[in-house]
Amino acid sequence: MKALIIGGRGMVGRQLVELCSKIYRKVGVVDKDYNIPQDLPSNAKYYGLDMTHSSNTSIIADYDHIYHLAGIKGSPLRVKERPEDYLPMLQFDTNVIRAVGRWKPDWFLYTSSVGVYPPSEFYNEDDVWDKVPSDNDKIPAYIKRMGELSCEAVSITNDYKNISIVRPSNIYGPFDNFGDESTVIASMIKKGYHNKVLNVWGDGTPIRDFIYSKDVARGMIHMVQNRVNDVVNLGSGEEVRISDIASVIGTYFGTEIEYDLTKPNGDMRRQMNTDRMKSYGFEREYTLQMGLTETIEYYEELQK
Repeated sequence: MKALIIGGRGMVGRQLVELCSKIYRKVGVVDKDYNIPQDLPSNAKYYGLDMTHSSNTSIIADYDHIYHLAGIKGSPLRVKERPEDYLPMLQFDTNVIRAVGRWKPDWFLYTSSVGVYPPSEFYNEDDVWDKVPSDNDKIPAYIKRMGELSCEAVSITNDYKNISIVRPSNIYGPFDNFGDESTVIASMIKKGYHNKVLNVWGDGTPIRDFIYSKDVARGMIHMVQNRVNDVVNLGSGEEVRISDIASVIGTYFGTEIEYDLTKPNGDMRRQMNTDRMKSYGFEREYTLQMGLTETIEYYEELQK
């Protein structure tokens, strides 16, 4: 079998490329950067392709398993102030999914998002479509919902059922964006490394479900190899407060923690139901402590 990973240079994509190189004969790696990376496995081939152009999607015909991870990640501030940045997802999702319907590879995986869920105490896979997403990220959330509906559309039109859809919870890990628009864990690691005081937005009480990037990649491979034609949450199933993350990072760097109550908390609770994931035989390997340690060590290496 040959695997094509669209979005293969992102945080999860790099982990997926490495894992897939050990189980597939050939791995195709697609990203819009035209510079060929030097750290690919020996059986991987790189394609600098922009999937917002439908002519580039014909490559799908050459591969058996298609992992579509490409997306646009950003901070809550980016969602609030520059939501137009997310519109290209509509283009490349439509192009990729329509090409899948045309070429009918052996299996296709679409990566959705925790953002598709409406505000609630617990995120169950079947509770998406009767309510609207949170106002905090409604535009990228609706775009990901359209990606899921696009999978349904090509499935019906082309009589093609070989599709897995995964909804990862809050992902963190090496190769994350540690820049100005980083998400919560990457942002706190950067602040903890460079400052004597770790400044945390809000009061630290919001609850999240964090999953390490390598576990997300493992979960994707599991769903494809086991031919799971379903929508599945990929999460830790563990309730973690933002203050818990701050405590681990602050302790690691020996910094004080300061909560900035002038900044928003965001949604107060985002907790995944992982029962369906476990029913298909998958569980995470990395605890929060293990994943945070590896991510912090990765960031420290970047600073050398």
